[in-house]
Amino acid sequence: MSKERIGVGLIGVGRHGARYAQHLVQNLPMASLRAVCRRHPEQGVHVPGAESVTVYGDARSLIADPAVDVVVVVTPPIYTAEICGLAAQARKPLLIEKPLAATATDARTMVALTREAEVPLMTAQTLRFDHTIQHMKKLQPSIGRSQQLDFVFHIEIRKTAPDHADGYGKRGAILEIGVHMLDLVRFLTGEEVQEVRCTMDRHPPSAPEMRASVHLTTTGGTACRIDIARVLESRAGRAIWIGSQGRVEADWMHRRIRGVDDTGVETMSADPPPSQTVLQTLMAFLQAVINNSPMPITGEDGCRAVEIAEACYCSAEAGGVSITLPLQPQP
Repeated sequence: MSKERIGVGLIGVGRHGARYAQHLVQNLPMASLRAVCRRHPEQGVHVPGAESVTVYGDARSLIADPAVDVVVVVTPPIYTAEICGLAAQARKPLLIEKPLAATATDARTMVALTREAEVPLMTAQTLRFDHTIQHMKKLQPSIGRSQQLDFVFHIEIRKTAPDHADGYGKRGAILEIGVHMLDLVRFLTGEEVQEVRCTMDRHPPSAPEMRASVHLTTTGGTACRIDIARVLESRAGRAIWIGSQGRVEADWMHRRIRGVDDTGVETMSADPPPSQTVLQTLMAFLQAVINNSPMPITGEDGCRAVEIAEACYCSAEAGGVSITLPLQPQP
């Protein structure tokens, strides 16, 4: 794309979408926020510098706007499949906030639609751009063959709208926040997940789960344990990655990372700088559009994370049995 500034249409300007809007208006000179879509368009856009932005009440009108070159979607995942279809028809590149979709079926459909239309699709798995996570990835060669990866990811309970759970298909912590961890297993190890076991405190759709314990095995033999929870106390995000020659211990909430060799001797420690993951995600998307290069986090990546989440729900519903990936598409 050779335009001086890319015209961006943003669908969804709630709590998280407002962060995207602020970065698009204030921090990205290669882009211009031309339009937003929200459920109540009369509320406008409360971001300094966005006074002239067009506000739509439906996604179809925003996508059809000739001033919009690319579409950024920050909506609950039950809406993303329809929006993706409209953007694919309009041949407009898409950035969709994680999770890519509420179900594996929708995620696969979205990937197929954009592939057939040759429309770039990026999944905003924003935690990949965290400096601590990126440092952890760079240390992979130092620990040798990946053997075990443990995650703890707790996010505080927050007040939500009465219909919030509906936007996630009545699914909870795994799809809302745990999908970050499911994606990081693939990102860090470079291996696909082939087996899933999961238990959770509640079983959707009767009620969205607040806590889940996930056990994954990758094609390379890495055993992964993930503790996902909505909690009353403060949030936590940490990992221990063990390999044949050492291990890495990371805490991305407190921005600390430590490497230890196979004799127990510390080999490095660092305090990575703060991260602006949404800004970095937007920059990576826009740069790929400008350069006409592959998206750094593809629709396929987003689909894989949703498929693993789907396997978690299948396992938990069946009492924690082992589920093999890839899942067979439902007829």
